Amino acid sequence: MSDPLVVSNIIGDVLDPFRRSISFQVLYNNRLMVTGSDLRPSAVLNRPKIEIGSSDLRVFHTLILVDPDAPSPSNPNQREYLHWMVTDIPGSTDVSFGREVVLYERPEPRSGIHRMVFVLYRQLGRATVFHPEIRNNFNCRSFAHQYHLDVVAATYFNCQRESGSGGRRFRPEN
Repeated sequence: MSDPLVVSNIIGDVLDPFRRSISFQVLYNNRLMVTGSDLRPSAVLNRPKIEIGSSDLRVFHTLILVDPDAPSPSNPNQREYLHWMVTDIPGSTDVSFGREVVLYERPEPRSGIHRMVFVLYRQLGRATVFHPEIRNNFNCRSFAHQYHLDVVAATYFNCQRESGSGGRRFRPEN
């Protein structure tokens, strides 16, 4: 079975290959988000509940939500737009136990279908990750390198404007 993160080019565009070592769940409006699902902006108005499956409370995590397709999939010159960041989340808890360092900004794509990517990192320790300077052109790889973070899990959903229709279109080059 193919990995949805590879098929959707999350691995490649946003992350390098990694080994999933813990589980985590994303719930919008108390509904479990399935990897690769299609959600409209009205369904993601409020920040989701994120449950982390690690069994060690002494291990801390950072969660981010980025849009690698901002402002549009055909011209992602703001790649990766940072929508949310929570640090210092203890294992086997949820994000409410962490420190929200970048407030949740709901996804509102104006054109095309955007991949909204949640990445969960293992931190070196508590209070070792800090607020980034920008939301535009955030870079998950550089961020992980700067703070010595390991990717432990990731998932994504597709989002397009409320009145949008259709799927991701791949056109051969002329």
